[in-house]
Amino acid sequence: MIALPFTTGDWLALLPIGIVGVAGLLVLVADLFSRKHAPRYLNIAIGLAGAAAAAGFAASQYGHDRSTFFGGFLTGGFTSVFEIVVLIALAGSLVLYGALGDEEVLGGTVALMLWSACGAMLMAGSANLMTVFLGLELLSLALYCLCGLVDRKTAREAALKYLILSSTASGFMLYGMGLLFGATGSVQFADFVNPALASSPIFWLGAGLFLVGLAFKMSLVPFHTWAPDVYEGAPLPVTAFMSVATKAAVLAVFARFAYAALPSAAAGAVLLPIWIVAGISMIAGNVGMLAQHDLKRLLAYSGIAQVGYILTAMAGTTALGLRYAMYYLVAYSFMNLGAFAVAAAMSGGGEEGSWLGNYAGLAQRRPWLAASMTFFLIGMAGLPPTAGFLGKILILSSSVGAGYVWMAALLIVGTAISLYAYAKVVFAMYSQTQHRVRDVRPFVPLAWLSAGICTVAVVIMTFYPLTPSDVLPLVR
Repeated sequence: MIALPFTTGDWLALLPIGIVGVAGLLVLVADLFSRKHAPRYLNIAIGLAGAAAAAGFAASQYGHDRSTFFGGFLTGGFTSVFEIVVLIALAGSLVLYGALGDEEVLGGTVALMLWSACGAMLMAGSANLMTVFLGLELLSLALYCLCGLVDRKTAREAALKYLILSSTASGFMLYGMGLLFGATGSVQFADFVNPALASSPIFWLGAGLFLVGLAFKMSLVPFHTWAPDVYEGAPLPVTAFMSVATKAAVLAVFARFAYAALPSAAAGAVLLPIWIVAGISMIAGNVGMLAQHDLKRLLAYSGIAQVGYILTAMAGTTALGLRYAMYYLVAYSFMNLGAFAVAAAMSGGGEEGSWLGNYAGLAQRRPWLAASMTFFLIGMAGLPPTAGFLGKILILSSSVGAGYVWMAALLIVGTAISLYAYAKVVFAMYSQTQHRVRDVRPFVPLAWLSAGICTVAVVIMTFYPLTPSDVLPLVR
């Protein structure tokens, strides 16, 4: 019998991920034995119960710093925050699946989404290159399948495009990892903080290729063109999940790499290209929104800009900037999921309610839906009084304090551009239209519930701006 060199503490660190993974297996078993008798909501209930239990254990690990699996996985505040963001995205997307999912493939899609969340959570706590790649592939492989799990040509195209482009980016990242290992002789982030590496061209090249892979996963310019097409083609719940969980997981890896894995003498120069493309992304994403007629494409371009905002907070790699980035990420997650929930409530007749023409005159037909969507769009635009406004103020103070005034200026310009794009949707909802517009479904309880929860969460974050503390030591 082989004795594994891992302790009980090691396995407990992975308990939140394990719960989500087991929940995926239970969904398949329940779907197999009770397909004809149980309501469709059984699979959703199992998934939500798994997400809730995992969130509870992840929250209990907050403040308990542990290095497990020989430094491969870290627990504590940093990991807990990002794991909970992923679980929020998972829960919100599962609820939308309950409202829109095809019952024939519901069990499989829910299981795949749970396992994809496992990959994102693994990335949140990863502290070496191998764990990063393992989590990234677990996250991505499930998403490739989820994108194509509807009988629609655009969905199959989205799945194929995402598979090809994302695999190419993974290749860049893997090659960068190989060079980093060649330069350092280690896969541990902690071993990269060696001043001697600042003069190693292999380390510079490896770090650059690694960051190129992360930039693609975050859909930063110029690696952003896949996002609108994939978002539009994928099923609406999958798009909602991708828009939050993928960003949270990759931002967690980027934060660990930027804060902990770069020699101080080289960090500024290595990260400068990322700050530049983040600034360009804020402008390009907001300009791209102006011409969109589909909500999913609009939110895809919005996501490109929002990642730029979050990276602006991290510019200078200050502890305060990381806390503000986490705050804005959580606020954006609720606002984005809320907008997708409204779109789910607009869906019916086999069509997703993402065409913006359907929103004309919505305030006359469904005033509460129009009010919720207005609130979410105002928040993403950064207007008061919302958590989005407060988050941008915090980001501006952080970037200016760190000396990145030009990024703060680009954030202001990008926000001004985005106002027109978001206002276009709001004006359409409150316009008095004489044209015949496809009416919404009578009532979609789960979509309305999701929109209501997201609204309450954003309101709470507006008046109680809790930012996580004591996270930076966990990164280091």
